[in-house]
Amino acid sequence: MKKSKNQNRKLYTVYAENLPKTPWNVYPRPRLKRNSFFCLNGKWKFGVKNGENNIFDKEIIVPFSPESILSGVNCVYPEDKILVYEREFSLPKDFCKERVILHFGAVDQVARVYVNGKKATEHIGGYTPFSVDITPFIKENNTLTVEVEDHLSDLILPYGKQTRKPHGMWYTSVSGIWQTVWLESVPKNYVKDVKCYTDGDSVEIFLDGVIKASLNVKTPTGTIEDKTENGKFNFKVDTPVWWSPENPYLYEFTISTEDDSVQSYFALRTLSVKTVDGIKRLCLNGKPYFFHGLLDQGYWSDGLFLPATPNAYGDEIEKVKALGFNTLRKHIKIEPQIFYYECDKRGIIVWQDMINNGEYSFFRDTLLPTVGLIKKNDFKTHKKAEQRKAFLSTMEQTVKLLKFHPSICCWTIFNEGWGQFESDKAYLTLKNLDCTRFIDTTSGWFRCGNSDFDSKHVYFRKIKVKPSDKPVVVSEFGGSAYIDYDHVYNEKKAHGYGQKRTREEFVKSLRKLYQTEIIPAVKNGLCGAIYTQVSDIENETNGLITYDRKVDKLLPEEFNDISKTLCESINKQ
Repeated sequence: MKKSKNQNRKLYTVYAENLPKTPWNVYPRPRLKRNSFFCLNGKWKFGVKNGENNIFDKEIIVPFSPESILSGVNCVYPEDKILVYEREFSLPKDFCKERVILHFGAVDQVARVYVNGKKATEHIGGYTPFSVDITPFIKENNTLTVEVEDHLSDLILPYGKQTRKPHGMWYTSVSGIWQTVWLESVPKNYVKDVKCYTDGDSVEIFLDGVIKASLNVKTPTGTIEDKTENGKFNFKVDTPVWWSPENPYLYEFTISTEDDSVQSYFALRTLSVKTVDGIKRLCLNGKPYFFHGLLDQGYWSDGLFLPATPNAYGDEIEKVKALGFNTLRKHIKIEPQIFYYECDKRGIIVWQDMINNGEYSFFRDTLLPTVGLIKKNDFKTHKKAEQRKAFLSTMEQTVKLLKFHPSICCWTIFNEGWGQFESDKAYLTLKNLDCTRFIDTTSGWFRCGNSDFDSKHVYFRKIKVKPSDKPVVVSEFGGSAYIDYDHVYNEKKAHGYGQKRTREEFVKSLRKLYQTEIIPAVKNGLCGAIYTQVSDIENETNGLITYDRKVDKLLPEEFNDISKTLCESINKQ
């Protein structure tokens, strides 16, 4: 292929073609779906605050961040600037019931929301949704204004892989609104949340906001119906269908009250650690299971934190599954809830990382561990009380947001020491929030005592696994780069962990890595392996797919035999 001389090219995905006037105009909360949805995505006035004045000198396409191509702004603003958004809206006459709720999927980092000039709410944190009852402010014609501050350099709030100066494994920062803004109308007494807990074939459903309701659950053998007057349902499922990537069955159900109705779902699956022939194994539904996965960082060439359309998630999951993978490690990012629904529905296991904060040191956090210095007492590291509080608060919000998605089977607390502090204590805190999933406390190195498995990152050396008193997982490895010069973000800065000159060489090397190092390690206790990574990201060209998602570097027929052998090998042990 002919090399491109362009740098930082504007790479569009196929999903950006014929983008609708109102992007992401789909119901954004699949786990609690109500027949009320008014989307506020699309064109907003945009600018910066100057003293007490809002200077709207641009238009922006919400929900794409201003740094992204798809936003129409494609600009990184200085941290001392307060971003301002504004749009007008009128609600259909048949939309309003008794209350109107305004929802934001995510705004990075601090958002202040005004409706018709009056402050409605303020939210801190760039990755979690928030909502506010705006009934007192609503008129026939309305103006919605949002002010956003993003103090990334403070390192207080969790920020993930964002940086103002992209380089290496640190990518373009994202600020402002980056998920759907929407309205719903509800009765005075409405179902605010549905919490589903499963234990084997037993199910408990707790309702938030109402106590009198009826339940209707669809099952393969019929329906389960029940009523409650205390906001709680308890029942067992006869002939249960167990959720797995091979059979991702979801039990759909409806909660109805006198004035309200919502749809939701749950799945039945169990996670456990068992000793099999003297070796600790991670088990899914009571049987040893090999978690064959890819690192998934969730960056898109045109939308950054968000693909152009939500159906991109399902397409990418299907590509991953076609290669034989069954797991995605969602790396230091929280996605829109639609992503997790697609994983639940299509059958892909998710290992969900918490979002890091605090300072990063290449020497301490990368160089020394790479040469083997991986022991460190983290009691006194990252001692700032404000940073610790922000991390733990976001961890709690993450679990509360995502804990009812059956696809999520593991939480990762700290990655490679980034922001790591008192990891043993953090494990206990997380276990108290959710004791039903595996916890990888320190992925990579600087290991602690409290963790459900031994988690290793292996780059630049051979993968060797010895039997341990815990299950063993290689939670990052590989990362070889192959550059498709017609689809590369920046030719001069492109890099990976070992360069392959041709696609054929890349495929051959990948197959050899699994054949000679991963598959043989299963007999010694290897229970999972996460290859780096799903797609190229900016200067990193070590993905199985190009950054614009237009070229697959690895085809199913070139790898399915490896995946089959690997996943079956754990049964042979």
